[in-house]
Amino acid sequence: MYMKIEIDFNKSAQQNADKYYTMSKTAKKKAEGALAVIPELEERKKHAEKSVKKKELKEKREQKWYERFNWFFASDGSLVIGGRSAKQNEEINAKHFESGDLFFHADIFGASVTILKKGEEASAEVKAEAAAFAGAFSKAWESGTSTINVYALKRDQVSKSKEKGSLGTGSFLLAGEREWYKSIALELAAFTKEDEGKTVFMVTPVSTSINLGIKKRAIIKPGKDKKSDAAKRIVKITGFDDIDYIMQHLPPGLFSVS
Repeated sequence: MYMKIEIDFNKSAQQNADKYYTMSKTAKKKAEGALAVIPELEERKKHAEKSVKKKELKEKREQKWYERFNWFFASDGSLVIGGRSAKQNEEINAKHFESGDLFFHADIFGASVTILKKGEEASAEVKAEAAAFAGAFSKAWESGTSTINVYALKRDQVSKSKEKGSLGTGSFLLAGEREWYKSIALELAAFTKEDEGKTVFMVTPVSTSINLGIKKRAIIKPGKDKKSDAAKRIVKITGFDDIDYIMQHLPPGLFSVS
């Protein structure tokens, strides 16, 4: 390999030599600097590749229809869904509340419409799980209280008024005797479990996690921490690192996570 050298005849041989010596020192420093940043660049590259892979995995994961709502599978495998807004409450009542299901609602203004699929056939234990879920996803959590009463109704006991505009979005006509669940504790459990070879993250009543034999779980109660901080704590405990997904499936309000 050859290097082209230009000689300045207006300078002495020593001056020309000094010039190239200075240039070589500068080049050496640049080379040393470049070598020094290589490990950092490699680390950045690894981090970027991991981020891309995580993003690809999230994009590839096809969410189920019920994941738009608050949801969990009770200890007997029954699906429970709840609205995150008045609009979703309307949608659940209109499209997903069928004969044989049970409607749960906390005894407070501002609560999720919670449906236990095939609830009329469910055990008292599973109904209690659905009631606990309905209680947690209500204004009671934001109020900082520790318990709430919840009631259950059948399909033919819940309707909308036939007079247009007589009931607001998310409001319903309730008829007949209600099945009550008194002083339901406001607490939830977050955990992951394997289902058909896939890791599934769920937020459920604590009783559900106990009935399923889940040991590695985050216990969530009303507290003083912001939702984002609570989600980070849940990540550390469960190992499930999709913070956005976790935050979407927590009640409004403040939290204590242990």
